[in-house]
Amino acid sequence: MANTPAPGIPRSLFIFTVLYGGMVCIAGVLGSKQVALGPLAVEAGIFPFLLLVVLSSTVSELHGAETANRLVRFGFIPLVTAILLIWLVIQLPTDAGMYEPAKEAFPIVLGQSWRLMGAGILAYGVSQFLNVAIFSRLQSSARGSGLWLAGRAAIASAISQIVDTLIFITVSFYGVRPIGDLILGQALAKVVLSVVLVPLLITLLVTLGRRLDARVA
Repeated sequence: MANTPAPGIPRSLFIFTVLYGGMVCIAGVLGSKQVALGPLAVEAGIFPFLLLVVLSSTVSELHGAETANRLVRFGFIPLVTAILLIWLVIQLPTDAGMYEPAKEAFPIVLGQSWRLMGAGILAYGVSQFLNVAIFSRLQSSARGSGLWLAGRAAIASAISQIVDTLIFITVSFYGVRPIGDLILGQALAKVVLSVVLVPLLITLLVTLGRRLDARVA
């Protein structure tokens, strides 16, 4: 019993919640790098963000939409805390003996304007709640039909990622630079990744979650 989560919390929900909080924090950090995937160019934060989408859909599948929405709401806590801690660390004096390239690179890589930070928080909230809403609606519609788990997750992820891109890029860069091509390129890359990665990931996580909960039972 000492190795199990607190009573009343399913093992899968406990583990997925911890992982969700970590992905919320690391998404903004990895987003500092642009990666090339063949002809696609996308900021690397999409990978933990896709995991967030998959985790919220997995929790909806296993524990219901309300629990998944609660997970998304709790996600604001590590997100805002990480932003405030990064801001605080950047404001603190830098040790003169710090490795020189890292000394200059740290605020460039991690430092963001309040506009970018606000865009990230807004895009996270809207897209994650939208993903749960679409997935849970398809979940209800799929009963007695051939709409399978992986397909539902891919559809919800693709739509929520398009909305995430629209919100983040518009709030971050409208009036600063042309955003049309940027939105199209990022949205296309995220939809492709949603179709390729999300079906596999949610199948694996739902299977894992059911096995974790079955072990406790």
